[in-house]
Amino acid sequence: MKFTTPATTNPIDRLKVVGRPLDRIDGPAKTTGSAPYAYEQHEAAPNAAYGYVVGAGIAKGRITSINLNDARRAPGVIAVISADNAGTLGKGKMNTARLLGGPEIQHYHQAIALVVAETFEQARAAAGLVKVEYAQEKGAYDLDQARDSAAVPKSSKPDTRVGDFDGAFAGAPVRLDATYRTPDQSHAMMEPHASIAAWEGDKLTVWTANQMIAWTRGDMAKTLGIPKENVRLISPYIGGGFGGKLFLRSEALLAALGARAAKRPVKVALSRPLVINNTTHRPATIQRIRIGATRDGKISAIGHETWSGDLPGGKPEEAVQQTRLLYAGAHRMTKTRLAVLDLPEGNAMRAPGEAPGMMALEIAMDEMAEKLGIDPVTFRILNDTKVDPEKPGRPFSQRSLIECLRTGAERFGWKARNAEPGKTREGRWLIGMGVASAFRNNMVTKSGARIRLDTRGIVTVETDMTDIGTGSYTVIAQTAAEMMGVGIGQVVVRLGDSSFPVSAGSGGQWGANSSTAGVYAACVKMREVVAQKLGMNPAEAEFSDGAVRAGGKSVPLAQAAQDGELVAEDSMEYGDLDKKFQQSTFGAHFVEVAVDSATGETRVRRMLAVCAAGRILNPKSARSQVIGAMTMGLGAALMEELVVDTRTGFFVNHDLAGYEVPVHADVPHQEVVFLDETDPVSSPMKAKGVGELGICGVAAAIANAVYNATGVRVREYPLTLDKLLAKLPAMT
Repeated sequence: MKFTTPATTNPIDRLKVVGRPLDRIDGPAKTTGSAPYAYEQHEAAPNAAYGYVVGAGIAKGRITSINLNDARRAPGVIAVISADNAGTLGKGKMNTARLLGGPEIQHYHQAIALVVAETFEQARAAAGLVKVEYAQEKGAYDLDQARDSAAVPKSSKPDTRVGDFDGAFAGAPVRLDATYRTPDQSHAMMEPHASIAAWEGDKLTVWTANQMIAWTRGDMAKTLGIPKENVRLISPYIGGGFGGKLFLRSEALLAALGARAAKRPVKVALSRPLVINNTTHRPATIQRIRIGATRDGKISAIGHETWSGDLPGGKPEEAVQQTRLLYAGAHRMTKTRLAVLDLPEGNAMRAPGEAPGMMALEIAMDEMAEKLGIDPVTFRILNDTKVDPEKPGRPFSQRSLIECLRTGAERFGWKARNAEPGKTREGRWLIGMGVASAFRNNMVTKSGARIRLDTRGIVTVETDMTDIGTGSYTVIAQTAAEMMGVGIGQVVVRLGDSSFPVSAGSGGQWGANSSTAGVYAACVKMREVVAQKLGMNPAEAEFSDGAVRAGGKSVPLAQAAQDGELVAEDSMEYGDLDKKFQQSTFGAHFVEVAVDSATGETRVRRMLAVCAAGRILNPKSARSQVIGAMTMGLGAALMEELVVDTRTGFFVNHDLAGYEVPVHADVPHQEVVFLDETDPVSSPMKAKGVGELGICGVAAAIANAVYNATGVRVREYPLTLDKLLAKLPAMT
């Protein structure tokens, strides 16, 4: 099915099932422990041996010798894999570094060997017997030092310019020129990267934790040099990903290599230090923002430059994306520069680009509002735009930023905020409020599904879409139930198998909207099949309450399959509406903090998010997505930072003891409001993504609240107490 014109009235608009806050259909399996995650597929892959990964002990250089003899002789060892005996390996399209290193080492903890043994303990013990000698080379590990050598990246639009930014900024009566820094961050998902692999002849099956089945299947085949048709990936349940499981990673490849050598299934899970140093992370950024405005608060010039680093051949953190679209201003400029760093690979993490970009831009907007003497909410509203500022002829399909800001301000009690920083106290605590806009582009991508209807009237959906804890199972079931006119209890959803039709996958907050649109397309095809079977005109057939009605006749849906199961398959493809309309999601974050005037300890006391993201397919799971994103934003503001040892090139705090994330005691009451909105330009579902919108702007709202509480402006995340102590107001 092709989506080339804005959606009109369709069966989804009935909202009998879609749009309802239903419980997750996979909830009982997960809460009772009966949902098998990748490392737990014992029944599917019995008698599995255990693999333990050996990571490189240097960040850059070469292996001069690797002695595997003691490891091979260790108790229980079945096989030891290294680059010397793994055979010829390619490199996946989505991988920056090779997944099995040697003799060249590209980053610290790059996998260099896998020990396969009868038990995990035997594999781990034998891995400690692998003896490696290196010729270490000088590497680049410090973004500040590498900044001057950063180059224009090979991306679609590294630089943009509209009007005369330099002249307009120089001539603006009110100007801001500030630099902000965001650190390297880890996905720190609950479930580590884990896979079980098994061969049957030349056919490979991998039970894995992966967000994008089709991408990873293709890269596994390419890396192993085998036909894609010989690879099957199965990933029905995933314990969090946040972008860290978008691509083929070393544990899946090594499980396949280990299983081939052991001639039996092999399971591999990365230890937490390997999750952090062997896989991907969100790269650090340095961002310079310049804003010029008239004295009445209208932005006349806005410029945003960003620097990040990655391995050779890697990609930048595109932190300027939102600045190109969020606020008006006739004269504009953005620049993106990429330095070569020999750290582990930088790549996508929840809301790549916008999340760190908003951390800087929304502080800058607050600083500019203060210079102008204008309320921060009012300043943002003054500079709203209904069209793409770079292409004024292209309107936004929907844009409710002003309503988000006004609704949030009213609901949060913004009028009570003292505009003078450091003046509101409760005993020893300094109290402040902060605000930030939220913005994330709405992307859609082709997605397919297969629908089955059996003799009992049960509708089964099959698609390689994944559920990383986001609620995919449930919104897909709701879509099928709405389209086929049955209750959600009559729908079975099967996900995460490469033998199913290729879907959008989970990433970029496109998953729910795109995958349900694919299910919509397959259901339209099934409705046609059913109507024809029942002798009805498909255009007139109404599917409701388990029956099909047309021409005064009503027939049970199950009757269409009385001669055997019916099967229909289709996908949703998109035309050029994204060229005619700018599709984005919007929101506003409001935060209240308390800062201890003696210690600098910051406590977040209240959080509110108001979101405009098209039709909300399931308010309960959408709220969960947003509060999870708000929690990640809190972590980004106050604690999360991968600390780089710039001498040796690795992340020092590479476990959950050293890499701090928010815990229950850190997280206050969180309120989420969804504006009543549909976007017919987005898809037949009239929905958009929301899971990444929720993180965008949160950290800046907290930073702005801390400033309002203390008068201390911090432009380098995270806002740890050492950055506050020396400048805190005197205790009273």
